[in-house]
Amino acid sequence: MGTISISTSESIQIVDISSKVQSIVSRSGMKEGLCVIQSTHTTAGITVNENADPDVKKDMLKGLSVFDSDDYDHSEGNSAAHIKASLVGPSVSIIVEKGELQLGTWQGIMFCEFDGPRDRKIIVKVIGNGNM
Repeated sequence: MGTISISTSESIQIVDISSKVQSIVSRSGMKEGLCVIQSTHTTAGITVNENADPDVKKDMLKGLSVFDSDDYDHSEGNSAAHIKASLVGPSVSIIVEKGELQLGTWQGIMFCEFDGPRDRKIIVKVIGNGNM
């Protein structure tokens, strides 16, 4: 298991964490199995999406902005962040083969900040066999 610490700098932000996750997988020595990446926060999520064109990140955040409102009851004022995090989800699982994350050509693992800037923690669990 490993942990990734992130300090976000914007109120909403998408950060590619693919290389950090791959580093944890490589250090684990696991060759075949599954890698689970989980946010430990209720106002942030994890997803897999395109990492080649930065406009995709902008468009994802723009699309999720439909939930921005001042008309929520939660007293902390971050209900939209909770909704976005629930829709994106707290975790993803990725197959590992030959010690490598099996991501498509344009795919990356994205940490989605919806209530920043904040210091965040992501847990990475590698499950499988070391020498298959």
